[in-house]
Amino acid sequence: MGLLNLRFDMSYNPPMQMGNHHMFDNVFVNPAAYQAFTKTGTWPDKTMLVLEERGAQGKGSINQQGNYQGPVMGLEVHVKDEARFPGQWAFFGFGDGKTSKMIPTTTDCYSCHAAHAAVDTTFVQFYPTLLPIATSKSTLSAAYRKRVQHS
Repeated sequence: MGLLNLRFDMSYNPPMQMGNHHMFDNVFVNPAAYQAFTKTGTWPDKTMLVLEERGAQGKGSINQQGNYQGPVMGLEVHVKDEARFPGQWAFFGFGDGKTSKMIPTTTDCYSCHAAHAAVDTTFVQFYPTLLPIATSKSTLSAAYRKRVQHS
């Protein structure tokens, strides 16, 4: 897996009181899928995107300012398997950190990704290296293009 993107305090939910609690999200993708995306602007079958959520820490060792990544607090995988999953994609969570369980298709993550993702149920609009590729390959979803036009 290769690191695709690093995000700090990004959330798809409305703001809520978090106090001094900050988060890093690391997104990884299998190299073959990334290479295919750079050529086509779409994700090939068997793509795996891994979201690793880590708490941000600001105090430790010699650090005087800013944040660095702390322990893993969550792990999710977004898998494309055209033959296995309705809608081609499925989400898996790792509740105990070792064993994954498919997140039911009735949860909001499926409908949100379908409605708001820029490419193939993935939020490439938040990836500075992927959005230009998808734009140049004309693979941005109609819903995403419409939102961008009206904003």
